[in-house]
Formats: sequence, C-alpha cells, structure tokens
Amino acid sequence: MLWVKALHIIFMVTWFAGLFYLPRLFVYHCEITKDETVHYQRFCKMEKKLFWIIMTPGALLTIGFGVWLLTLLGHEYFATQPWLHLKMTLVLALIIYHFYLLKQLLSFQAGKNTHSARFYRILNEFPSIILFAAVLLAVLKPSFS
Repeated sequence: MLWVKALHIIFMVTWFAGLFYLPRLFVYHCEITKDETVHYQRFCKMEKKLFWIIMTPGALLTIGFGVWLLTLLGHEYFATQPWLHLKMTLVLALIIYHFYLLKQLLSFQAGKNTHSARFYRILNEFPSIILFAAVLLAVLKPSFS
C-alpha cells in the first residue's frame, strides 16, 4: 500500500506543477502583442505540451492511484471518513478546473482569448487553495464531529 500511496503523491505533484504553471503561461501569453506571431505560436506550443504531456498524464495517474488506494482501504473505511469525502470533492473541483484550463488553452490556440493577464493571475490561485485544503485533510484527517 505504501508504494501506491507514494506513486499517488508523486503524480499529484506532477499534476499540480502543471496546474500552477499553465495559468502563468497564459499570463505571459496575454502580454504578447498580436504582432509577435512567433512568440504567440511558441506559447501555444508550450501550453499544449504542458497540458497533454505533463498535466493530463499526471492527473490520470493521480486519480488512478487514488482509486487504487481507496480499493485497498475498503468501502468501510471510505464510508466512515468524512474528511475523505471532502477531499474527493476537492479532487472533483480540480478535475473541473483542469478541463476549464483546456478550454482556455483551446481559446488561445484559436486566437480567441478574451481574458486579461490579471484574470489568469487570479485564476492561478485556485489550485493553491485546493492543495492547501487537501493536504490538511489528508494529514489531519479531521472527524468533523
């Protein structure tokens, strides 16, 4: 079980690296003028590689090893741990955020981004909040009673 947990954490770190970096790339991408076509295309390429080669495999492996951990722990454990239910809700929020970043990536690829660099700076804070809450839940395992 410790190997499964370790791999879950390793791929979670990989996923979060992308979740932190992609919105930052969007910030820089917004700051490029339309005349800088070469730079614009370079950012599109970097964002696409980050999303498909690092973030998405990291997400899938994090979720896969997380599900494996849940099966090893058993239904009874999951049913009696409200902190774990909350953590799973946070993971669902991250999955939605992941797909929202894909939507933003596709808008940049099509040259149709409508958001400012400030928007992406603010958006970049979301995974930090989720990470903070998820780690506290996993380590402290509050009973909520």
